Amino acid sequence: MNLGLSLAKWPGIGELTWIGFDNYTELFADDAFWASFRNSVAMIVAMVIAPTVIGLILAAVLFDVIGKRFGGRSASALRAMYYLPQIIPVAVAGIVWGWILRPDNGALNGLLDAVGLDGLAQNWLGDPDTAMPTVMAIMVWVQIGYPVVIFMAALQRVDPELYEAAEIDGAGWFRRFRAITLPQIRPETFVVTLTCTIAALKVFGPIFVLTRGGPGNATNVPSYFAYQNFFEKARVGYGAAIATVLTLIIIVLSIVFIRAQAASERKDRG
Repeated sequence: MNLGLSLAKWPGIGELTWIGFDNYTELFADDAFWASFRNSVAMIVAMVIAPTVIGLILAAVLFDVIGKRFGGRSASALRAMYYLPQIIPVAVAGIVWGWILRPDNGALNGLLDAVGLDGLAQNWLGDPDTAMPTVMAIMVWVQIGYPVVIFMAALQRVDPELYEAAEIDGAGWFRRFRAITLPQIRPETFVVTLTCTIAALKVFGPIFVLTRGGPGNATNVPSYFAYQNFFEKARVGYGAAIATVLTLIIIVLSIVFIRAQAASERKDRG
């Protein structure tokens, strides 16, 4: 149905007017559309690259250092703390962060003022120069718990004898991490990367709650851009075209990831 709507002009009520590929022609010439996809690259950095790297390091430290020195309960408690932002409702998290980042009496600017750094105070979500970096930082905070949980589960299946043999050979923590941990948890790394990439491309809730795509189009993303055209502008066909393009991109990326994972597994077996 969405594909059919993308080939029509329709305000949401009344009769459809079939216009063929006119929506797509207009879409690919729309600067706002391309700006939303550039912002998706920033979301991929914030929701895929940074959380995966940081989450992998944190999981290794929790499993290999904290767990051994302070016990499994300490590591599990810290893991739960990292995962907590994942289970907080988006609306609640958005309201809290909106309060923290308020330009006039927000907690962050108040803290900067209290320690004599009032010159660093900003309208964090209202300035086009700071809005996207601020949203990215929030998304790293939201997303980081997911890879931590997945990677800690993956580390539990790694044969401990590999680490013991490496320690006997004099390998330090980083060398064991690079030579043993990374190759052993490669399947989980593919899973985390794929699922987080899909989440980054279709992110909607945080943008809706925090910035509504603004200021201007500084934080607009394809899913919110589609919502704007579907509901705010009553351009259902145009919004459907945006959603269709986004769906195709996600399908293509999923196929690429799955084939890359299959090739990696064949290489390991070979």
